[in-house]
Amino acid sequence: MKTVALLTGRGNNTLKDKNVLPIFGKPLLYYPAMAARGSRYIQGFYVSSDDDKILAAAESLGYQPIRRPAELARPDSQHVDAIRHALGEMAARGDHPEILVVLLANHVAVTTQWIDDCLDIMFEDERVSAVVPVYKEMDHHPYRAKRVNEQGFLQSFFDFGDRAVSTNRQDLPTNYFLCHNFWVLHTKRALECLQGDPPWRFMGGTVKPYVMDEGVDVHSEEDIVRVQRWLRTHGMVPAEWREETFSP
Repeated sequence: MKTVALLTGRGNNTLKDKNVLPIFGKPLLYYPAMAARGSRYIQGFYVSSDDDKILAAAESLGYQPIRRPAELARPDSQHVDAIRHALGEMAARGDHPEILVVLLANHVAVTTQWIDDCLDIMFEDERVSAVVPVYKEMDHHPYRAKRVNEQGFLQSFFDFGDRAVSTNRQDLPTNYFLCHNFWVLHTKRALECLQGDPPWRFMGGTVKPYVMDEGVDVHSEEDIVRVQRWLRTHGMVPAEWREETFSP
């Protein structure tokens, strides 16, 4: 099946230029972009952004630029709309992928092996609409979530009725969150049918998990330290920086 990578990132962020901030001498987006470049399956590479710096940095890594319209690059814009716009641009260029690997430019926790593992899962089961990395999280379990009611008091986010819910996290059903580092999407089973669970209906109704230890993305300056630590731990620091001292 024709498989294409789509690197996505917008320029309008709270942390200015976060997608191209230098991390060990490379723009942040270098790490997910190069992980996809190493895949044995991916046949085409595109980047969708409204930002010249992002487009130029990705183009230097072999990604074809897709200029995202301003209305699809606002803080309240929906990611799925940017993905659909990119697919339309690909089609106009004669590219019609069956599998789309969507990479998020602000997330370094991506390896070539993980991408290919997820693609293997997709290829082996024709029912699968998407394969997405997830991590186990019990401290912030949804059963523990609260909301403020009309009187200003905390109450359970869910209505459990008379059902007993343990205060011990180990007694709760296993909970997973999406890592949001990359998604492997089948364009017909996922993006064209919108049969998935909210809020990510565009992933389709048959999503397979790929379990990881954690997700490491960048939204603030403090996240940069976490990103550097993760890259060090996983041996992904560029060669010219490996001998440099590093303090977490």
